[in-house]
Amino acid sequence: MSASNRQPTTKHVAVLAFPFGTHAGPLLRLVRKLSDAAPDVRFSFLSTPKSNDSVFSDRGSIGDDRVKRFDVGDGLPEGHVGKQMEVMERFLEGAAERFRKGMETAAREMGEEIGCLISDAFYWFVGEMAEEMKVEWVAFWTSGPRPLLVHLCTDLIRERIDIKSCESREKSLEFLPGFSKMRAADLPGEVLSPSLDSPFPNLLHKMGHHLPKATSVLINSFEELDSQIHNQLNSTLRNYLNIGPFSILPLPPRPSDDHACLPWLDNHPPNSVVYISFGGFLSPPPHELAALAEALQEFEIPFLWSFRGNAEENLPKGLLERSRGKIVPWAPQVQILMHSSVGAFVTHGGWNSVLESVGGGVPMIGRPFLGDQRMNLKTVENVWGIGVGLEGGVVSKNGVLKALGKVLGSEEGKLMREKVGILQGLAHKAAESTGSSSRNFTRLVEIVTKINLGN
Repeated sequence: MSASNRQPTTKHVAVLAFPFGTHAGPLLRLVRKLSDAAPDVRFSFLSTPKSNDSVFSDRGSIGDDRVKRFDVGDGLPEGHVGKQMEVMERFLEGAAERFRKGMETAAREMGEEIGCLISDAFYWFVGEMAEEMKVEWVAFWTSGPRPLLVHLCTDLIRERIDIKSCESREKSLEFLPGFSKMRAADLPGEVLSPSLDSPFPNLLHKMGHHLPKATSVLINSFEELDSQIHNQLNSTLRNYLNIGPFSILPLPPRPSDDHACLPWLDNHPPNSVVYISFGGFLSPPPHELAALAEALQEFEIPFLWSFRGNAEENLPKGLLERSRGKIVPWAPQVQILMHSSVGAFVTHGGWNSVLESVGGGVPMIGRPFLGDQRMNLKTVENVWGIGVGLEGGVVSKNGVLKALGKVLGSEEGKLMREKVGILQGLAHKAAESTGSSSRNFTRLVEIVTKINLGN
């Protein structure tokens, strides 16, 4: 394209974040990386006050002249306290209009009209906004490639699976290329929801219809991780760009280790410690926590447990006195999973955790809760062969003992470590300056700024 025919370069990008779970943090990290690559562009980051307070706290005001936060309402009456799902549903009601007003404020305060929209992929309505504004829409999907593909194929899946039949849950998904080792029961619950009119199933169903219209769809993954699924998504979506893993692209600044987790790990031999974290959203019920504690005690293995909540109230009394463990309220997970002493990771199967485990070369033991977690863990176990799920999908003492024995003390576990080591190498290669994820990020900068950076 000649210089005279080029579109005007973008000077102001609006970023619309989903303010729940681990969505806004990775999006802000991506925006800061974009800001470093395109210092002439300014970014307005729109989310709720609570979410913005949380994600902007890590760097204070550093870089905020180019990445500025703007708060949008959460849709709740003042002082209202509700369950997480209710809060999310309330937020989604009228979210589009609140974001419109937020962008008007951002354009006014920045003194520059918005030239590009970046949003969480959940926000299908941003595609319509971008069309009205005649700007590009870049959608960021925060989970893995397989859940993304099934949301794009929801209508096909519902044609093939009888959602009213319990027996259908055991039906193979072999009609989807690359899914022969998956069952309907492994799908995210929203895909087979009794009603697609319910708030979240409706959101994801509409997302599946709108994403093919996006200028670009981004994912925190790397092309070589699941090449068959990558090829399908690449043929369905425009500018489908794998730009991860974020945990190693580039390696983030080392976070604080206030609870001295890393020095504690230094005192243990390779592959001898179990790291446990179920994320910050949900936790197993008390009887499962007790079963996990009993299994760790009986297996007599050192463990590092990142436990959100009150450990004294929720874990068995005297656990640390009777075992060789360390329990902390927060841990630098990326660095822990890259530590040589960690031999297994007990996880809920959130996508960030799965990728961080791959980046560290650590096999997984999975206990999923909701959303994409079951499919992520089935991929870990049945497709990649780098971990195991707990029997019945829940924590039991015998189930944990069996899983620990398989991962840490068997030939099968040795093979898991070899396989995850191969994926670890591919992840780091993708993150190199000439790797696939780095090339894709360069392409993303071109899309957002409309500046051709060349080869």
